Amino acid sequence: MEFLVGVLIVVVVLLLSIALHEVGHMVPAKRFGVRVSHYMVGFGPTLWSRTKGETEYGLKAIPLGGFVRLVGMYPPDEAVGNPPARTWVGRLARDARQASAEEIRPGEDHRAFYRLSTPKKLVVMLGGPVMNLLIAVVLMVVVLVGIGIPSGQSTTLESVSQCVIPADAPADRACTDGDEPAPGAAAGLRPGDTVVSYDGTTVESWEQLTDLIRATGGESVPVVVERDGAQVTLSVTPVVAERPVIGEDGGPVLDADGEMKTVPAGFLGVTAAQAIERQPWSEAPESVASATWQTIGVVATLPTKVADLARSTFAHEERDQNSIVGVVGIARFGGEIGAADLPFSVKIAGWLQMLAMLNVALFVFNLIPLPPLDGGHVAAALWEGARRQVARLRGQPRPGPFDAAKLVPLAYTVFILLGAVGLLLVYADIVNPITI
Repeated sequence: MEFLVGVLIVVVVLLLSIALHEVGHMVPAKRFGVRVSHYMVGFGPTLWSRTKGETEYGLKAIPLGGFVRLVGMYPPDEAVGNPPARTWVGRLARDARQASAEEIRPGEDHRAFYRLSTPKKLVVMLGGPVMNLLIAVVLMVVVLVGIGIPSGQSTTLESVSQCVIPADAPADRACTDGDEPAPGAAAGLRPGDTVVSYDGTTVESWEQLTDLIRATGGESVPVVVERDGAQVTLSVTPVVAERPVIGEDGGPVLDADGEMKTVPAGFLGVTAAQAIERQPWSEAPESVASATWQTIGVVATLPTKVADLARSTFAHEERDQNSIVGVVGIARFGGEIGAADLPFSVKIAGWLQMLAMLNVALFVFNLIPLPPLDGGHVAAALWEGARRQVARLRGQPRPGPFDAAKLVPLAYTVFILLGAVGLLLVYADIVNPITI
């Protein structure tokens, strides 16, 4: 059930991210007078829709994206000089121009998208990716400032052992009848207790408490814990047991033979909970900026990563933990976080942080300068603006709109390639998944 809850949370927030991405396009388009005929979340058959004003809002069956239909995306034939359609590329471009022109109502040519100035086109097309970036920042603010992130061990007890387990025993070894009772449980310590003082010394860190326990093996000492808002004084007698020597890296120290070094030391049988520390506001944009730069590196090497994924999937090789993942993999991550034995606040932080990184990926990916991605429309608008600026500087007549319909064959090609990669990701995430 917890796994399914995690999957559901990820799917819902992902759909909200898609919906807000499209809002980022729709709002400025309407602000600039462009008629928006459709606002849809998802692709494929329409599950639900409602028309309000001049826009149909709806939800479609395949939740892998969304779109807003901006009327007049491509200039009509006469606006670009009625170019001949001698090849299949020309015919595709002509058909796209004609389909776009048919959406323009009589007397509303001024409301067509192609009529917008270059700055306004950029605002409309960048609105979606920028919305994803803002979502990422907001989610990271909630995680870092509102919830906090693990920052070492706290003085709160996460677990209390019932017996003294030998230092060289496996980590998952259970207590047996012959084991010595653990002194912490015998003294009445409970998970959730926060150690306030030990043997009269105020405890400020888990490392300090560990040193105090190790130094008082065999002695009966008072320990004060905070439990349910009240302080409780207990008496504990740590047993002297062989405990591993811990190095500066936090791991056990090994001898020349590769065996774990141990020393006789006081042992109480308690483990610390993770300390959750809230971060300053400045950490959120810094984290998003770092994630954005890393994502740019991934996108720059995307063909190589797709090839590596295909090879490992079809050759039945172990999948790289840094491999790209699709929607199925992201949903699986959400389920694994939900099923993990973690405090609920930590799960929430994990879900939100993962979704923040997903929105960063959507921001970067959509800026790839290829149609039908937003970056392709941005590139077309910049080219149109550059042509006009060059003509102005040369004293030449203002050129007409750029014939963006010429990019339709490229858009179809990119769409097919992205669909193929999407299917590969779904297959790989099912048969050769990455686990966290």
